[in-house]
Amino acid sequence: MKFLLCLLAIALVGAIGFAVGVSGNTQNELPSNFLSDVIDLGMVVSDLEKSITFYKDVIGFEEVAGFQVPPEFASDTGLANNLALDVHVLVLRQGEKATKLKLMQFKSSPGARVDNTFIHSSYGFRYLTIAVKDVNAAVARAEKAGAKPIAKCPVPLPVGFPSGLALTNYRDPDGNLVELVGRWQK
Repeated sequence: MKFLLCLLAIALVGAIGFAVGVSGNTQNELPSNFLSDVIDLGMVVSDLEKSITFYKDVIGFEEVAGFQVPPEFASDTGLANNLALDVHVLVLRQGEKATKLKLMQFKSSPGARVDNTFIHSSYGFRYLTIAVKDVNAAVARAEKAGAKPIAKCPVPLPVGFPSGLALTNYRDPDGNLVELVGRWQK
């Protein structure tokens, strides 16, 4: 029932967004086929609790209401071979423009690890970029949670990029690269 209510809510928001998008175009806006300018990212993890802890405590996501997908629907849509999905949703902020990181774990059918040594080591989505207001504060938060930046991070952005910004990288429990970019003071 909760899943059906979720689908109904998504359809309603989509219909409202479509109506506003069609009628709300101004001369300065390009027409778009998209209902939203935000994407959600689904991530299968090896240890759900460790991953939720990392993304909440190290990065600063908040967990919001998740949802479940029945095995038949997952199979019919090609998402999973007759396995139910228990999706935990994390957001950077509240509201309809919030990007959602959707975490799930399949204990009965674990996936295979890819080579995460460098971003060029495997094909596919290779890292998350998260814009932060203050890299120093983000590093302090991560350090407090026990995470260490990789390589020589934080590193100021090179010449040609806006000055005063830096990038710092972390690895989540599955080795995925998460980069934080924002204002930084050495």
